[in-house]
Amino acid sequence: MEQIQSFLPIILLFLVMYLFLIRPQMKKAKQEKQFAAQLKKGDKVITNGGMHGKVLELNDDGTCIIECGAGKIKFERAAISMERTAKLNAPVKEKK
Repeated sequence: MEQIQSFLPIILLFLVMYLFLIRPQMKKAKQEKQFAAQLKKGDKVITNGGMHGKVLELNDDGTCIIECGAGKIKFERAAISMERTAKLNAPVKEKK
């Protein structure tokens, strides 16, 4: 019984780390993967680097062609920011 009590703080530390660090990070990674899989032609997107554009083509190798002010550029789907794109496509709220 005394041995279990000596390991209890370490076990609780790992449990807290899992609940507050690892699990939310895994959930966010799953959401980003799902977002990248749901992209379709014509979507307006913003990359992690801040480039705005429109999806022209989606390839099976995990890349996509985006049309922006500089022309057509090839990006990895993972380079498209989920948060920034959601803000870009969010409905505009009217001011009262």
